[in-house]
Amino acid sequence: MNEFEVHNENEEELPQAESVSEDTTAAPETPQAVEEVTAVESEAGELEEPADDGSFSSRWTESEESPAVDLEGRQWYVVHSYSGYENKVKKNLEQRIETMGMQDKIFQVVVPTEEEIEVRDGQRRTYERRVFPGYILVEMIMTDDSWYVVRNTPGVTGFVGMGNRPTPLRPEEVQRIMKRMEAESPKVRVTFKPGQKVRIIDGPFSDFIGTVDEINMEKGKVRVLVSFFGRDTPVELDFLQVEKT
Repeated sequence: MNEFEVHNENEEELPQAESVSEDTTAAPETPQAVEEVTAVESEAGELEEPADDGSFSSRWTESEESPAVDLEGRQWYVVHSYSGYENKVKKNLEQRIETMGMQDKIFQVVVPTEEEIEVRDGQRRTYERRVFPGYILVEMIMTDDSWYVVRNTPGVTGFVGMGNRPTPLRPEEVQRIMKRMEAESPKVRVTFKPGQKVRIIDGPFSDFIGTVDEINMEKGKVRVLVSFFGRDTPVELDFLQVEKT
């Protein structure tokens, strides 16, 4: 991949733990256009508020029975964090799991990412993009202790769930997310769209100005209408052969 320039997303320092763990009133905005997480939130309702005594079981009223915990079952939960601090929160949580000896209850912490190629001004740049900004996936057995470890990790603002109840992801939702992360071919993102004027910067039509007619993401091609003697002529070009005017 010598032709690609790899860029890593910059991360800021996470706010002090005191300000993070005590701030339960303001949560980051839910990212848009996230089908998997949106589906969970539409069923779940709202982010969970911390319990008064910090326990998991106390978040059910006296009239409700605390759900049975299957100690053999491992389920994936969606955890809300400050957007931009996902990797820092992941590291903090993994350290807490180790120091508090919770490896038998909390198994994996995942920040869903995918590679994306951006074509801009005739150059390709590869980015690692967070799929769900502000969200982390945690595979765990939900108990009082495991809930406490995750919920009180600096940077975590809550679980996604029904009212005060963390709601696990369905197996098919987890599969879709993991499959997206494991995709061999990075997604290509272009900075132009149909109807926009572009300049051809390579090939026999170099320096011609045309209008984007169609974009074929699978082939990495763009069809541009170029004016010849007053008539628009379609020309198929590679993404790298054009740039926005």
